[in-house]
Amino acid sequence: MSEHVTPEAVEQLMQEVSAWYAEQIIKERRAGVPDADRLKTLQDELAACAADQQALQDADEKEVAEIASRYAARLKELKGQ
Repeated sequence: MSEHVTPEAVEQLMQEVSAWYAEQIIKERRAGVPDADRLKTLQDELAACAADQQALQDADEKEVAEIASRYAARLKELKGQ
């Protein structure tokens, strides 16, 4: 993402990624035999999203752009595009 990205736009990306992880956690918990390792990984990723959302509050323009790039790529990967 080379264009200027607002913290609000990044927050939206982060919320979409967080929602994906939350949905997967729910699905895994409802599985007949939940995969404990996958559940832990999903929970760790969701926690990392929350930490990044906190870090975004004090991020400078360069950091905002880096976070935006990371989350745009992750969202694309999660949605299988």
